[in-house]
Amino acid sequence: MIGLIRVFTTEDQEVLEQHGKMISKLYGVPVINKCISDQPLGIFNDETEEIANPKIVELGKSMEKEGCKLLVISCAADPAIEQLRKSVSIPVIGAGSAASLTALAMGEPVGVMGISDSVPAVMENILGKLLVQYIRPEGVTNTTDLMTDAGRERAVEAAQKLLDQGTKVIVFACTGFSTIGLADTLRKELNVPVIDAVEAEGLFASNLYKQFGIAN
Repeated sequence: MIGLIRVFTTEDQEVLEQHGKMISKLYGVPVINKCISDQPLGIFNDETEEIANPKIVELGKSMEKEGCKLLVISCAADPAIEQLRKSVSIPVIGAGSAASLTALAMGEPVGVMGISDSVPAVMENILGKLLVQYIRPEGVTNTTDLMTDAGRERAVEAAQKLLDQGTKVIVFACTGFSTIGLADTLRKELNVPVIDAVEAEGLFASNLYKQFGIAN
């Protein structure tokens, strides 16, 4: 089983399981989904990330004890990833690094879209000179803002701005875009390659799981 950690709090089981179901459908691997506590707006700045970090580590440790063979932090900032790797004996995949490495392999100018004021450091470090521009959709400041018609519309507008600035590949720096199915919308409406962070984390995680998880 792959253990997927959501970094915002929800009691809606369908929303909680959305990323895991997406990965299972795409790659044919079993995923269990759990979320940290007391953060209904998730991670959207340094302060909320700092608050979330110890929760992520504790949740990851408990999921390993429950039998998970691999962990995924489903957040593009890769919060607490180094701390968690030191605290468990199984591999840990981060959404931000997975998405960035996928884009890096394409070798084209990259535009990153997220919900924070700046591109996550892990993504900026990996993308390097390929990073053309970062954008946050107007009026979107946290994951829940994306779950509205207005949030979706602003996200499409932001993607078009990235293309106007020379972007050849769009990379999501927020897994909330996956929750609203934005990648397929942009691929169809704007005819642009889109690296969805959940799809990317699932690609890396499923490959490792199929190598090691089932055999153990």
